[in-house]
Amino acid sequence: MLNYLRIQNFALIEQTDVQWSKGLTVITGETGAGKSILLGALGLTLGDRTDVNSLLDKTQKCVIEAHFNIESYNLESFFENNQLDYEKITVIRREITPEGKSRAFVNDTPTTLSVLKSLGSQLIDIHSQHETLLLKETDFQFELVDTFAHTKSLFSDYKKQFAQLTKVKKHIESLTAQEVQARKELDYLQFQFDELEEASISEGEQQLLENESETLENAEFIKINLVKSSQAISGGDENMLSALSQVKQQLQSVSKFGKQFSDLYDRMHSLTIELKELANDIERSEEDVVYDNLRLEEVNVKLDKLNRLMKKHGVKSELELLEVKSEIEIKLQQFFSLESNIETAKKELLVIEKQCQILAKELSDKRQESIGNIEQHIKSMLAGLSMTNAQFKIELKQQPNLGLNGLDDICFLFTANKGSDFKELYKTASGGELSRLMLCLKALLAERTALPTIIFDEIDTGVSGEVADKIGNILCDMGKSMQVIAITHLPQMASKGSTHLFVYKSDDDEKTTSNIKSLNQEERINEIAKMLSTGIPTDIALKNAKELLNT
Repeated sequence: MLNYLRIQNFALIEQTDVQWSKGLTVITGETGAGKSILLGALGLTLGDRTDVNSLLDKTQKCVIEAHFNIESYNLESFFENNQLDYEKITVIRREITPEGKSRAFVNDTPTTLSVLKSLGSQLIDIHSQHETLLLKETDFQFELVDTFAHTKSLFSDYKKQFAQLTKVKKHIESLTAQEVQARKELDYLQFQFDELEEASISEGEQQLLENESETLENAEFIKINLVKSSQAISGGDENMLSALSQVKQQLQSVSKFGKQFSDLYDRMHSLTIELKELANDIERSEEDVVYDNLRLEEVNVKLDKLNRLMKKHGVKSELELLEVKSEIEIKLQQFFSLESNIETAKKELLVIEKQCQILAKELSDKRQESIGNIEQHIKSMLAGLSMTNAQFKIELKQQPNLGLNGLDDICFLFTANKGSDFKELYKTASGGELSRLMLCLKALLAERTALPTIIFDEIDTGVSGEVADKIGNILCDMGKSMQVIAITHLPQMASKGSTHLFVYKSDDDEKTTSNIKSLNQEERINEIAKMLSTGIPTDIALKNAKELLNT
């Protein structure tokens, strides 16, 4: 609950400190006295945006500080997740500099406006006149039903499963789109891979083929020259080996006369052996060289194919071509794994969808069971607010497909008159009827949830004294289980509060300021009497004020 509010240099408020109590607190004051300023200042601690024009003294900073007792709000995890120090009495402070810069603090730790707004939404619920717009919001309608049906935890479980279902569906859509695109390329990729596979490419093959092609093309010339070389070395009577044989004999004859001569002989002997081996190798090479036009054509075809593939894929070597083949193979494998992944994801989808269906069915059944009680409670409360013939109906229709709210679609229906047909709430209810209905719904929620402090800003606008009295009774009942703050212009409402705050203006030579004070019993009598009469309170007005307070 809100314990304390300090306002400094904001709008018409120079400085004020307000202590807040449990139960119902009423705030009164003349129109323009500054009641809305009080709410505006409180709104800044809840994350509302600032405006430098709201500073009373444009040379001084504005400071607004609110103290909350949050011991029973279970907010420890929120503070931990947002790196804030948790305190049972939490202090929220907003500062606005004359330059228009704004800073926010939670327990003296700087924080962002979004974090402050999120925290504020869990501390105070401000019910203003436009709050009735929530009545046509689907989220609010389901919140009411799920609160009453005790299905908020079940609904939370469903939303987690539905979020997973949505995620898997999007994943399948993405995989399917990839598959469609891959399928367009599949035939061409398969053709490219088969073409490279058939080519049986190996590293260094191009050079080998080029060498073989050159040899086959010049086979006749090579063969003739090899034969001539062989003849020169060992063919006929006059050849190199015969001449060397004579030299070898001459060197052998002198080798016994010294080591240098024997070395010369050894060298000649080795040279003779080497030359004989060379002659044999030339003969073998000559025999290996054949005129084979078919083989030449085969080699040239393969060489041409290899060159064409390298040009086609923009590479310069067999190694690069093999890398291209590997990349194509990976793409083909990815395509076939896509099919497998889609199949796996579809199986997962069926499992999650079944779980969602089970949760949604249970959710729908429990919601449907609770509707009658909700309608009866609201009808009874509306009757207590002088709307005897008013009836409220919740229409829950099951949809064929799962949605954010399960299988249900919801609609609030209303009729204010006996015998009239139900129509959508916003098409038939007046502003006053909507306001009273919203109050009933908020009261119903307050009975079943640990709602934060709730502030009603002129909830009694446009109603009679009798209805205001009944509204006050409802707020009193709500105040038994939570902190309720009500801004009012009607004495019947003002008399209901356990605490009465009075907002007023004061003037000095230079400026007008707004102030707020807590009224004692005598001051309350006088203030309520003023609200009952015009001008100076009469004795009758004072007597009526006492009676209102006593009741």
